[in-house]
Amino acid sequence: MTARVLQRLIPSIAASDGAGVKIKRSLGQNPHTRLDPFLMLDFFGSDKAGDYIKGFPPHPHRGFETVTYMLDGHMLHEDHLGNQGHLKSGGVQWMTAGRGIIHSEMPQQEAGLMQGFQLWLNLPAKEKMKAAAYVDIAPEQIPQLNLPQGSAKVIAGTLQSGNLQQSGPIQGLTTDPQYYDLQLAAGQSISLQLPVTHNAFVYPYAGQVLVQDDKELRKVPEHHAGVLTHGNTLTLVAEHSSRVLVLAAAPIGEPIVQYGPFVMNSMAEIEQAISDYQQGKLTADTAAATIQLAQ
Repeated sequence: MTARVLQRLIPSIAASDGAGVKIKRSLGQNPHTRLDPFLMLDFFGSDKAGDYIKGFPPHPHRGFETVTYMLDGHMLHEDHLGNQGHLKSGGVQWMTAGRGIIHSEMPQQEAGLMQGFQLWLNLPAKEKMKAAAYVDIAPEQIPQLNLPQGSAKVIAGTLQSGNLQQSGPIQGLTTDPQYYDLQLAAGQSISLQLPVTHNAFVYPYAGQVLVQDDKELRKVPEHHAGVLTHGNTLTLVAEHSSRVLVLAAAPIGEPIVQYGPFVMNSMAEIEQAISDYQQGKLTADTAAATIQLAQ
């Protein structure tokens, strides 16, 4: 067994997106802070309505997937054909933009805490022009494990720790994403088995965690992405109570050309996406399909 150790830290930076929603961006600040196939990770979190109230008005996407995980709050998702879905505390929306979708994500609250994550996950060239699809995953559809060390939610892939194995509702994607939300009690540690060739990182969002290797414990501070080396096993240690995302996926290894909400393999494809959007052809007026959840 080969231990995954901390290779690089990417501190999040304050930014804004949509109509001025305040965010912290770690992966995706620039091309050098991507981790194939992960393009971007944003954290949004505030109890001040002015930081989020204007939301994310209608905007396009092509060529990748977005994963929105709502920790607290309530947003309404609406696509270009008027289809709606509610994203509430503990829920997830997994959306494959494919050839194109135009959608909005607007707060359904005027006060109180709203916090969560949006992850951008790349698609291989052969899937960039597939039909758009999405699914709203209710909190009760996401397995939550009570562990001696704390708890774990499994959004995608299969969490493995010793003899424990738990699969999440998202399975069978080309990049085989693993997406876990761990809550670790003070003084506890957990070892996870991850696919050895997947790229992986951790993101503590409440407190810090330590990554253990053969010789030492290396700290990943709160709101930093901790990029890991390849290996079979990841061991995390919490000196104090903490919450941390663990994400891993198979690298695609293809060129990435990004222009705002379009992520393709060449500049010619980006120009085509811009032209399609300007001419009203991005979505081909096709209804988005529904992603099927694993049973």
